[in-house]
Amino acid sequence: MSRDGGRAPRRVAVTSPQTRVALAGRRGPPARAPRLAAARLVGAERERAERIRRRQLGRAVTALLAGAGFLVGLPLVLHLAPGLDAVRLLGVPVSWLAVAVLPYPVLSGLAWWQLRRAEAVERGAADGAHDGDGASAAGARVGVDDAPRGAP
Repeated sequence: MSRDGGRAPRRVAVTSPQTRVALAGRRGPPARAPRLAAARLVGAERERAERIRRRQLGRAVTALLAGAGFLVGLPLVLHLAPGLDAVRLLGVPVSWLAVAVLPYPVLSGLAWWQLRRAEAVERGAADGAHDGDGASAAGARVGVDDAPRGAP
């Protein structure tokens, strides 16, 4: 029984003052980021940008496959080499360390490698390097920093 004659007490939501202020400040639908117009490239610039993009995507697939191969291959290697469970480093089985620690530096290294390769594609196109089929061996950035080198 409750104090007010048999009725259950009314439930009240308790929130912090900051929550009430934040909720009160919102009016209407949530704000959205403005859509930016895509850069319009024509002619040779468009072809060059497409060549750069294709080469970068090809190199990205290589890095993606290497990362997937590592992430799939590591458990497979540990399964095929059960003796690693007996080897300990600082009291922790090496197989545990391989799963818990090894992926981070390996994937970071793959990301660094992919970034350098993508930048090389851009630098090569900016320098005018071409491979045998006439396609640019590397690409240039398309966008804000397209100003000619040495331009103010």
